[in-house]
Amino acid sequence: MCLAIPLTIQKIEGKTAIGTANGISQKIRIDFLPDCQPGDDVMVHAGFAIEKIDAQKAQETRELYQEIFHAVQ
Repeated sequence: MCLAIPLTIQKIEGKTAIGTANGISQKIRIDFLPDCQPGDDVMVHAGFAIEKIDAQKAQETRELYQEIFHAVQ
């Protein structure tokens, strides 16, 4: 099973970007989404942004992952 993580793009430099979630930053590739802008929410898998999503879906996904995390502790 593969999981993608929702990140919010903070900064773009060429084909890379800095995305954040819950105070954690990660450098990601945006080759598949060349129209990304700072502030966009994206799903990230294996270091690549693979889908633009709206803020509501990003928040719902983060909440779902938190529920899963707490359930398996």
